[in-house]
Amino acid sequence: MKSLRRSLLFVPGNNPGMILSAPVFGADAVILDLEDSVAPNQKDAARRLVSEALRTLAFGKIERIVRVNALSTPFGEKDIGTILAAKPDALLVPKAEPESLRRVSAMVDEMAPETGIIALLETALGVELAYQCALVPHVNGLFLGAEDFTADIGTSRSAEGIEISYARQRVVIAAAAARIDSIDTPYTGTEVTDEFLADVRLARKLGFTGKACISPRHVQAVNEVFSPTQEEIVFAKRVLEAAEDGRRRGVGAVSLDGKMIDPPIEARARQVLMRAGLLGVEGGKRNG
Repeated sequence: MKSLRRSLLFVPGNNPGMILSAPVFGADAVILDLEDSVAPNQKDAARRLVSEALRTLAFGKIERIVRVNALSTPFGEKDIGTILAAKPDALLVPKAEPESLRRVSAMVDEMAPETGIIALLETALGVELAYQCALVPHVNGLFLGAEDFTADIGTSRSAEGIEISYARQRVVIAAAAARIDSIDTPYTGTEVTDEFLADVRLARKLGFTGKACISPRHVQAVNEVFSPTQEEIVFAKRVLEAAEDGRRRGVGAVSLDGKMIDPPIEARARQVLMRAGLLGVEGGKRNG
């Protein structure tokens, strides 16, 4: 059964202590990072450490994702070859564009066909070609990397996030069209603040299926926001019951609480119950 990617926690690939602790923070997925968090002179050692961790550590049900270096760097091909031999659940490919993704996909085909690819869209071209990226074989998620993206378009990030609003919507729509996950860029602070919570809620409202985290402190809040509430689950069940009752009675249109139940409303109800089922819960914890 497909697992949820509500929270994806970055863990430096050169930090043995954090790698050992990664499974205890409650994230749906850990991203063992070989790229930005690792200095050039530590790349080889981090690659070996992450490879060994994949082979020997028990992560349980947590998805094991590795962010490799871009193919345009001296480290990318070494990362991919070494990491695929250790059978991760997915590769997170930076600076993703269709051509580079097809090259990675060919390597996955050859070495570890069961491994997925998450396209990290960090360039203007990558965002503009998001749907083409989503269609590359093995790609099962699109991930917006806002720091590099804003640098590429000649601006910087703000608390309001207006400079990434188009990119966010482009990624969500492309992923939804391809029926794969959409993962929002991490909040850049490390504390749980009102600004952070507003950013997480905005990501869910826009349609993202999950959000990356750079701090373990963020994981619980992200999980809660991206989980159905008890009220949402109860309402979804009522929607499906009303729709089914209408079909039994041969009624073309039914209403619930004074509102018409049409196919989009029914589809959303099914999505809520599907997510609740994947979580194995009857209700959620999210507030608002």
